Amino acid sequence: MENTEIQEIIYDEVPYGKNVKHYDTSKLPMTQAGIFTFAIFALSKILMMGQEYKVEKINMEGIKPPYILLSNHMYFVDFYLNSIATYPHKVYNIATVDGYYRRPFLMELIGCMCKRKFTTDPELVKSIEHVLFKKKGVMSMYPEARYSPAGTTAILPNSLGHLAKKMNVPVVVLLHHGNYLHTPFWNYRQPRKAPLHTTMTCVLKPEDIEKMTSEEIQQKLTDAMKYNEYKWQEEQNIRITEEFRAEGLHKILYQCPHCLTESKMDSKGTKIFCKECGKEWEMDELGRLKALSGETEFSHIPDWFEWERANVRKEIDEGKYYFEDEVEIYSLPSCMKFQKLGKGKLTHNYNGFTVEGELNGKKYKISRMVPGMYGVHVEYDYCYVRPDDCIDISTSKDSLYCYPTKQNVITKLSFATEELYKQKMEKRLAKRAERLNKIQ
Repeated sequence: MENTEIQEIIYDEVPYGKNVKHYDTSKLPMTQAGIFTFAIFALSKILMMGQEYKVEKINMEGIKPPYILLSNHMYFVDFYLNSIATYPHKVYNIATVDGYYRRPFLMELIGCMCKRKFTTDPELVKSIEHVLFKKKGVMSMYPEARYSPAGTTAILPNSLGHLAKKMNVPVVVLLHHGNYLHTPFWNYRQPRKAPLHTTMTCVLKPEDIEKMTSEEIQQKLTDAMKYNEYKWQEEQNIRITEEFRAEGLHKILYQCPHCLTESKMDSKGTKIFCKECGKEWEMDELGRLKALSGETEFSHIPDWFEWERANVRKEIDEGKYYFEDEVEIYSLPSCMKFQKLGKGKLTHNYNGFTVEGELNGKKYKISRMVPGMYGVHVEYDYCYVRPDDCIDISTSKDSLYCYPTKQNVITKLSFATEELYKQKMEKRLAKRAERLNKIQ
């Protein structure tokens, strides 16, 4: 008699079967041919035609590869400006697995290194060393590992200082201004007219690195990567006149500061409003908000954004944080095809993320613990699968794109991931200090 009972086996990876292969992210990058270096530069120049932009180089005299290039991240235009700023040198980019989607061979040909979001990848250090010391190239990295949601610096990995210390090559920061204003993450389908200004600054040379600790280097790089696009907009008097300029803003400003209700915000035209209490704010041409009645709680969008973060941290500190929802799951084990895994359950709590589902008659359970995730990849209106908000829970071998049933929740999940990690690290440091005090 055939056993039709579902196997109660908990897997740490999705049980695809033999027909699904995982992309090997440990591959060392190929040498970028000179023709590709020129082609990328030429294509970037063509794609930037008609767009006002400027690349300003600071302290770059005598700086040639090998060096590490750190760039802030706002939208795909970042890559065009990266190529223009670094030409004629060969640039080797770290790219995410969905960046390889349907074009892994091309990405390999231009020397890219594949990485899954917010995972620990020891093999990546070997690839970085290979680029810097064997290929003598530019090692290009986007340490925020996501597009900036509010036009301000996203959380950076604590490993940057250690990496720079270990490699002991110049570190250059490519800081883009205007890219976010032109194509905000929360409404990338409707670009706006805005000038772009990129600064390319050598912030550390080997002689500086030798004198500094990893912690000092980390702080130096953190300071160099700071930016605020809304402050920049106001200082430069950049007017965004499009009548749709506030559409999508509720994706990041999900909590009403008037009635405190979450996930009931919406936006249309130049206005953002709460569907629970009815309060409205208008976004002016300089990116400032003004309440149409009553108090303007936040005129500066990043202030509203950080207020939400503080509320999430308070919820965590009070022991009240918990998220659970039914999700539709798609995965990208290889780079050629998203696998539809069907319905599942996503849980986020003080232990971290858990994704549970069933495939091929077997149950699976993917868990990512808090200490291993300083951030999480979220997408608003994801273009590759379906135009809705999703969250990507990745392991070293797979990436699960989870579409929640609940609406407008992924920004809070992103906050919670970062704040749970900070809380965990703070507790570890406190315990370490307590042990040292006892020894003394």
